[in-house]
Amino acid sequence: MPNKYYIKLCLFIITSFAYAQDMQEGFSYLETGKYAKAETFFETVLKNHSTNKTAKLCYGRAVGLQGQSEKAVAIFTDLLKVYPNDFEIKLNYAEALLWNKNYAEAKSFYNILIKEDKQSFPALLGYANTLSNLKIYDGALMFVNKALKVLPGNPNALTSKKYIYLGYAYQNQQAQNYDEAERLLKENLSLFKDDKDSLLNLANLYLIAEKFDEAETTYNLLAEKPENKQIALNGLALVSHLNGKEKKALQISTESFLSLETNTNPELKQATTERYIQALIWNKKFKTANTLISNLIERKPNENWVLALRATLNIYKSDFKKSLTDYNHILKNDSTSFDGNLGKANALKAIGIYNDAYLAAENTLKIYDKQKDASNFIKTLNTNFTPFWETNTSYSFDNGDNKAFSIQTRIEFPTSTKFKWLANYSYRTTSNKVTNNDATSNDFSLGLSYQLLPNITFKGLAGVTSAKANTNDYNQFVTNLALNIKPFKLQVLDIGYKSEIQSFNAELLNREIVMNNLYANYNLSTNFNFGWFTQYFYTWQNDDNTRNLLFTSLYYNILSKPALKAGLNYQYITFKNQVPTVYFSPEKFNAAEVFVNLIKDEAITQPNAWFYELTVATGLQYIEDDNSQSTYRIQTKLGYKFTERTLLNVYGIRSNIASATAAGFTFTEIGLRFKWYLFDKPFFRD
Repeated sequence: MPNKYYIKLCLFIITSFAYAQDMQEGFSYLETGKYAKAETFFETVLKNHSTNKTAKLCYGRAVGLQGQSEKAVAIFTDLLKVYPNDFEIKLNYAEALLWNKNYAEAKSFYNILIKEDKQSFPALLGYANTLSNLKIYDGALMFVNKALKVLPGNPNALTSKKYIYLGYAYQNQQAQNYDEAERLLKENLSLFKDDKDSLLNLANLYLIAEKFDEAETTYNLLAEKPENKQIALNGLALVSHLNGKEKKALQISTESFLSLETNTNPELKQATTERYIQALIWNKKFKTANTLISNLIERKPNENWVLALRATLNIYKSDFKKSLTDYNHILKNDSTSFDGNLGKANALKAIGIYNDAYLAAENTLKIYDKQKDASNFIKTLNTNFTPFWETNTSYSFDNGDNKAFSIQTRIEFPTSTKFKWLANYSYRTTSNKVTNNDATSNDFSLGLSYQLLPNITFKGLAGVTSAKANTNDYNQFVTNLALNIKPFKLQVLDIGYKSEIQSFNAELLNREIVMNNLYANYNLSTNFNFGWFTQYFYTWQNDDNTRNLLFTSLYYNILSKPALKAGLNYQYITFKNQVPTVYFSPEKFNAAEVFVNLIKDEAITQPNAWFYELTVATGLQYIEDDNSQSTYRIQTKLGYKFTERTLLNVYGIRSNIASATAAGFTFTEIGLRFKWYLFDKPFFRD
């Protein structure tokens, strides 16, 4: 570490030797940081006085302080051969090892020096810096404090102490010891009041620990100094985004972006521009963001931060393949890039190339040990492929005196990222005291799911329904075959065949009506918050009846956290034959409703937290040519995630909308659902 102690040392040695030449000029170059001139000066001296120890020592320092650390080590090694007991040369040799990042060797050598002189300030400080580079921060703190006892208030030692604290806090942050990291940063701030680096590290710690209020407070404290306001605004915009306040994030980042000036620090200008474009993307202002990114690409076509912005934009637009191209470009420029590695993992996951997504995320963790975002990515991906068991118990009744109790259990057991085994079992008992009908059914099926291509997955189930009714006991083969296809971005298509038994009530179970369904579900999302879902069923039954059912929904996403959407639903049903005494089978049925849906998804809910869903709908239905009838529908769900592996929720449904089984009735169902992941990670991953 360059400091005045060594420069004074050089001066002392110079004046101690009876050389005619005046080396004050070279000393001044060292003192003022003009190391290139110092190198030239002392090199000239050595041409005429090659054995001058002082000139060699100062020459070695001038060379080393310019970054030529290996050369400096060689110079001091040669000096030690000539002067093996010279303590000052030993100090310079140890420091050269530090410059050259030979930390283990430097540690051993400083240890010897401290034993020689326990009060040597440069030895104590050099040892502290060596331990800091080796991430032995508790020892580094101890020795920097010893150095400060020798020379209280020394600015070099104080600077080292500050960065030792920052490194120690970061080490604890990476180990997710957030409380200890916070304590260290606050202790640093007590020593270095309002220190910018400490405040930024503390704010970042709060962001990682999801203490967003504390992060906001810290950034506001940072902003009290005018020179820090812009960087604080960039942080406050990120806090707003993480809090789900996208409009506020854009407002703050716009203020910061518009305050940029010609003489603004280039790094700060880049960070501010980056945050502003990110805020535009968060608010789905893709056109403006794309214009700014395109202008940057023209000027900086190969800079990683610009490529990362374009990749992020394409992620939000669901152009995952374009995003992947940019992330690969980033990694070609810098294989250690965090944005490149984890961004690539996210793009691969979205495309459905899961094994490569794992590899990209694991590579991120090799470079950034225990990094939280990468760790959480793998944890989330693991959830998709971890075997689980889910049981649902429900009780339902309607104003037609039908009552039913059911238990449904399903198990999914993935054996790779492409293949999973499926098993379903359900038990249902239904009764009607008025008609004196009751029936029981057991359904059991086995199947599999296989990813044929990244965008096409096959799912097949086959099994038996066993029913016992008043006058009829039977076993019926049932099946469900489907393809899940993602033909284009923002589009999902399901097509399939499903056979099932009409089991709404005891009388229908007794009749053994088999429904054969060809169906298609199509969902279209957009980048401007609108979405469209359509479902079509064509059904033929063993009672010689057929049904056409069309359902379509146009909706608008109002909020993302929690998810809030509203829209219009329309349903059309027609049967070939009308058998109203057996089941609801109109020649034509039309229904339209408006709905609002509020949901906090269980998938993104943290452990020890609640999740919920509420749907409220109202509208009109038209049966045949009859007058319209008002309808309503309420669906609720409230659950709690106990751990990453277990959750429980209750739910309820209340509706008076006609279905394919009945009309003019009110239906209610309440239920309890339990889900348990059998392991803490996929069965096929070590």
